[in-house]
Amino acid sequence: HEDGLADTADGLWGGWTRDQRLAIMKDSHLGTYGALALILSTGLRWAALSHLLASGQGAATVIGVATLSRLPMVALSWALPNARQGGLSASVGRPTARTAGLAAFATLLIIVPCLGPAILVAVVAVTLITLTLGLVTRARIAGQTGDILGASQQLAEIAALVTLATLPG
Repeated sequence: HEDGLADTADGLWGGWTRDQRLAIMKDSHLGTYGALALILSTGLRWAALSHLLASGQGAATVIGVATLSRLPMVALSWALPNARQGGLSASVGRPTARTAGLAAFATLLIIVPCLGPAILVAVVAVTLITLTLGLVTRARIAGQTGDILGASQQLAEIAALVTLATLPG
């Protein structure tokens, strides 16, 4: 999903029109915005994971965050139309409301025991970053792509890790 994050950063911030943004996202070259996104992503995750592991939060937290961070991909693919008809996201298809609801339920079954009381702040952080990405994506390319979905996972993981790392105790 790192490639999706880089392509999303390059495309959403590197083009002036919808078509330019989609073309940039499809291009396999790494641009300045994508490189910065990868550097920040890696640094933020490393710092947050280091803090969490040093404070005694181990595998359960990592599993909970990894699971929670995948739900935005389902949510955005359900909520937003495909931005292009020939891309990966379009070829996979969009989930129904029932499928998205089942994904949310399955996610909760895993993250409740993994994250415990911290689940609320993690879910709020992931929801806020997903809503923000969804609004920006709708405004800039009028839909979602496979790159956007990959970026949503990365941003959700970063949001959850950083939020959990900043909690007292």
